[in-house]
Amino acid sequence: MHKRTLGRQGPAVSALGLGCMSMTQAYGPGDASSGEETLLKALELGIDFFDTAEVYGPYENERLLGRVLGSRRPDVVIATKFGFRIEGGRMVGVDSSPANVRRACEASLQRLGTDYIDLLYQHRVDPEVPIEDTVGTMAELVREGKVRHLGLSEASATTLARAYAVHPIAALQSEYSLFERSVEGRILDTCRRLGVALVPYSPLGRGLLTPQVPRAEAIDVAVDYRARMPRFQGDNFDRNRQLLGMVESVARNHGASVPQVALSWVLAQGEDIIPIPGTKNPDRLAENVGAAALALTDEELSALSAAFNPAAVAGERYPPGLERYLDRD
Repeated sequence: MHKRTLGRQGPAVSALGLGCMSMTQAYGPGDASSGEETLLKALELGIDFFDTAEVYGPYENERLLGRVLGSRRPDVVIATKFGFRIEGGRMVGVDSSPANVRRACEASLQRLGTDYIDLLYQHRVDPEVPIEDTVGTMAELVREGKVRHLGLSEASATTLARAYAVHPIAALQSEYSLFERSVEGRILDTCRRLGVALVPYSPLGRGLLTPQVPRAEAIDVAVDYRARMPRFQGDNFDRNRQLLGMVESVARNHGASVPQVALSWVLAQGEDIIPIPGTKNPDRLAENVGAAALALTDEELSALSAAFNPAAVAGERYPPGLERYLDRD
């Protein structure tokens, strides 16, 4: 697989990374066995960029990566995240205070079984802590050799610029797909002005851009948080699934799958974009990797962009309780 660079000073990584969250939570019950198999398959397929976080599990996701990738540590780039306050095994708020930045980093190093983190993200912006204070502490961790590169997640253009003024930011991780394009415009323009890579999570729309995905009413909210997502509910789900007609048409033209076309569209938005589709299924992983070799025509890319005009997408991407964690200008 060809490589893309994490920012101006960051490492070259596989054009597609692997989001590991679903291996331990969120989209149905976690499965460590299939997670291990998928991680090993990723290495075999040329993926060397792996994304985790302390809140995934919580904690179990980092331990999984530490067990499986430990022997290949020099060959992989591991990104993890801090910033949520976790109590009783649940996320109950945000905390990017300098003390928590240090606590989280030390704990992540231990769980990952490593003495350095390639890319450390602030998972969500903390409105109670100036970004300068948070990034200043992260920069200290770089100087101490515990972290190599810094990132933010779901930060606004203004916050990103303020953070970069303290220390270079290698990557901004935010949701980006045919279904979610709010980073286009000011945020992506700021990334490119500063030389910050964009790392899209959920580039397959949390499954909406796959052939078989359940609607909210058929999902157990206790094990799959998509049951709470407005785009999966009622008429929103039906309207959003109707948008797949254009993707299916392009897929037929190339003998490709719907997910491959959706990922190819994201990859085509710029060489500074490194999507991290998540899966705990080795077969789905192999299918996703095929997107890196799929070249859509300019006409197809334009048609897809037009079909998924943000005004055509039904429902907000998060329920109100989670929307408050998104940083906006």
